Amino acid sequence: MCPRCPGGDEAAMMAAAGTLRPRRTDPGQPGERPPLRLVLTVAAWLGTGTALAGLNKWIFAAHGFRYPLLLSSLHMLAAVALGYPLGWVRGPPPPVRPRARIYLLSLTFCGSVALGNLGLSLVPLDAAQAVHATAPLATLLLSALLRGHRHHPLQYAAMGPVCAGAACSIAGGVRFHQPGGCVLLAATVLRALKSLQQSLLLQEGCLDAVSLLCLTALPSFCLLFGAAVALEVAPAWQGVLRYDGSLWGCVLLSCLGSVLYNLASFCVLSLTSALTIHLLGNITVVGNLLLSRVLFGSSLSALSYLGIALTLAGMFMYQQPQLIARRWAVWLQHRPPRHQ
Repeated sequence: MCPRCPGGDEAAMMAAAGTLRPRRTDPGQPGERPPLRLVLTVAAWLGTGTALAGLNKWIFAAHGFRYPLLLSSLHMLAAVALGYPLGWVRGPPPPVRPRARIYLLSLTFCGSVALGNLGLSLVPLDAAQAVHATAPLATLLLSALLRGHRHHPLQYAAMGPVCAGAACSIAGGVRFHQPGGCVLLAATVLRALKSLQQSLLLQEGCLDAVSLLCLTALPSFCLLFGAAVALEVAPAWQGVLRYDGSLWGCVLLSCLGSVLYNLASFCVLSLTSALTIHLLGNITVVGNLLLSRVLFGSSLSALSYLGIALTLAGMFMYQQPQLIARRWAVWLQHRPPRHQ
């Protein structure tokens, strides 16, 4: 699991600086190798994220499950059932002041998860991942607007290929549900805001992944389950009972996967930054496009592959701005002079 913050001095320094710097060295910095723990955590996060997205889409598409809010609330119920025992083993979490930050994070988290699952039930998996690929741009703008965080000029320029790649992937899809795309876009903005809130609590609030999961799981479950009962289950309660055991087995696996995914994402956030986690998440675009092709028969056009390449190129530009700037300067120095 992710360790607790070592003390309040570093968090105070980050808060005084008014920036959202990572508590540990960002793996994208040139010349430094990421620690093995970070590599394993990122690998676990990417694997669970890809598997969870495919499993949720399978629940909606193959089983015809029409209750995305109920599925989201069951995810949070699993977090309550597993997170609190883990929290008791590790000891009580440190107090968070003001407590309203936890409730605000829970509200943002519920909105992002509910809209994400709702959009996933309307949109093919490849198109959904293409919309989610714009999360780095939303995070960059929100961090600059809310936190005053300044980035390297090449990191701003990297958002161009990232968004262009998402647009190409969407245009290359054979089916795209416009209302579902708008829902996913709103979910993406909320995901960006949620990541910034989580990063602040993990790095400045001296919380670890298990503590943050324990603090946010119960309020999130109450909000999501109340919305599910009011909007989905109450109008069609008998429809929930018609599904067979294989569906509920998939739902159970989805709930367990969501707990692992949330824990891994909290750990990655505490080790890097809110923007980096979304850029790393774009790696799952490739995996989910291939998964969508294998499981659901989605066809990938040349434009979709171009979108993948542009997205990955934008990720490299963001992660290695200093390296690109140095290579460009060296190339300019060794370029033969122009003859007049």
